[in-house]
Amino acid sequence: MTGWQRAWRLIAALGGVMAVAAGAYSAHGGADGGAASQWLEKGARYQMYHALALLALAQWAEEAGRAGRLAGLLFCLGMLLFSGGLYAMALFSWPVVPLIPVGGVSFIGGWLCLGLAAWRAR
Repeated sequence: MTGWQRAWRLIAALGGVMAVAAGAYSAHGGADGGAASQWLEKGARYQMYHALALLALAQWAEEAGRAGRLAGLLFCLGMLLFSGGLYAMALFSWPVVPLIPVGGVSFIGGWLCLGLAAWRAR
């Protein structure tokens, strides 16, 4: 197992934990039920999707090459900025709105890099 595979698996596991915790917190009334609840649910949903994508990428890391590594890095950045930004707004009212679109673009870039890695794979 390469260092990238180990890192992606660990980050995927932690991302899954955070997504479930944020979703549960929101579902059990931890948020105000309004916008904060919606932000937690959206952040959790996107984080879970990308944690699962990162886990799949870990299985394919050796073949995926540089484009695959970049995809993984962009998925991690997206989880941090998009999901983390939504969590920060919902839980702490931090004014991090400008970071959230950067995280969304990171997710998109990650999927584009994953497609490139698939195109280049033998």
